[in-house]
Amino acid sequence: MDELQFDIQIAADGKLLVDCADFTIPRNRVTFLFGESGIGKSLISRAVYGLLDPSELTAAINGMPYSDYLRCREVREIREHGFFVFQEPSSHLNPLMTLNDQMHEGSLSRSSPGQEALHRLWEGSAGSDLQEILSVYPKPYRPSGGEKQRILLAMALEKIGMLPPAGAQGPETLFVFDEPSGSLDNRFRDIFLTQLFGSYRRRPFTGLVITHDYSMISRIASEDPVLKEHVVFRELAREDGRIVMRDFDPARYTGWVRELERGHGGVAHGADHAPVLSVDHTLEVFGRRLTISPDRDGARRTHLTLHAGTLLYLKAPSGTGKTTLVKRVMGLIGEGEIHASIKDLRIDGKTPRSFWQHKIWGRKMTMVFQHADEALNQQSTMRESFLGLPTRRPLTPDAIVALAGELFEESEIRELLPKKVRFLSGGQKQRLNLLRGLVLDTDILILDEPLNGLDFESCTRVVRILQQKMAAGMAILVISHNEEIFDALAGHRICYLHAH
Repeated sequence: MDELQFDIQIAADGKLLVDCADFTIPRNRVTFLFGESGIGKSLISRAVYGLLDPSELTAAINGMPYSDYLRCREVREIREHGFFVFQEPSSHLNPLMTLNDQMHEGSLSRSSPGQEALHRLWEGSAGSDLQEILSVYPKPYRPSGGEKQRILLAMALEKIGMLPPAGAQGPETLFVFDEPSGSLDNRFRDIFLTQLFGSYRRRPFTGLVITHDYSMISRIASEDPVLKEHVVFRELAREDGRIVMRDFDPARYTGWVRELERGHGGVAHGADHAPVLSVDHTLEVFGRRLTISPDRDGARRTHLTLHAGTLLYLKAPSGTGKTTLVKRVMGLIGEGEIHASIKDLRIDGKTPRSFWQHKIWGRKMTMVFQHADEALNQQSTMRESFLGLPTRRPLTPDAIVALAGELFEESEIRELLPKKVRFLSGGQKQRLNLLRGLVLDTDILILDEPLNGLDFESCTRVVRILQQKMAAGMAILVISHNEEIFDALAGHRICYLHAH
């Protein structure tokens, strides 16, 4: 297989950040790249594309200083004919230009004015909504993260449509999509993938999709067999201090999901008893009315009811207010009307913060935040992060090592326990964040994007621990974009949030 091959070293202030001896991208294939957050997927891809800042980072690629690498013909062709979709769209969008102007900026000015890709990515939205968004200057909160992401994806798809016809002497191409579905629900993710593969059928190109969304594997499996031959699955991992790229067998994921579906999350042994958490079907937070429904279209209302030994999956499109709801239930937001019960305790809009502090937090209910940095002290060591938690028994040094072993390898534990949190990778922080919540063993555990930034092995470990916790009687409420995994784990225990 004809491949782009790279030996890459990247350093900052004399400290080696990346040492990857064999980063390969098959030409005229679409590669899906997995791996734990912070391992270097984005940094390596930016280096290959020619986007590193020499004033901040020192790099060598294939034995060449980075300045020489940038002068290579292949790199110049990639920059001219490819596109890089950043994980954070605001990194690309110019706040001083309207989105419409940016859709026609630079090389995109040669694209057809119809913006076919953009309109398809707004499928189901009113045309006036799209025109209104195109007329704005992008700011942090307008448009939304998902809308910004779709704008950038549309730019990349338009650029693919501008490629010259395929031929033996065609230019080098590389289209990088860094977490393209991070702010998208499955519907818009699938629309994007359909467009991506449609573009590939018309004109093959070299694509690299960096993602933690393993459910893309199942989506790709639904494509025609001929196309699947042009899709490659790989992952980055650490081995002996280096970063290695290796093949990822998609059957590992699809087989695991089938096992979850057969188990349906284990036995809901507490479902016949009084719920440990009940939230009335309508509440108001920050002036927005939120309703809970048993169906996706919101035609009916239902209380959010959670029993011991069960997992309830709360679904809604990004921006609806899922995190807002659970933070209100946790007492982390004091604004708005709510009526709920936590075991035998009633709460409403007048319940004081001190009530949650003394009766709920770490005693009856725990929340693991979507972003680990919200919960972790960056100046503490990993070991210190476990100290002071209201655990039922004091955590001895041996107990901390044993706890860490649930989500960390033995070799990692020795290295990481004395290290400050701020020096951990994103995936390492997330694993630490999860362990801090799990060790409290409260009656109720709320998980906001628990698999965020994790590699496949860590995902399977987290799910196994959740199954064990449910078997022991814990009730779990989950918010997650990993729909396929939690659909399988929750079975029929799913409810939907709607904003009005």
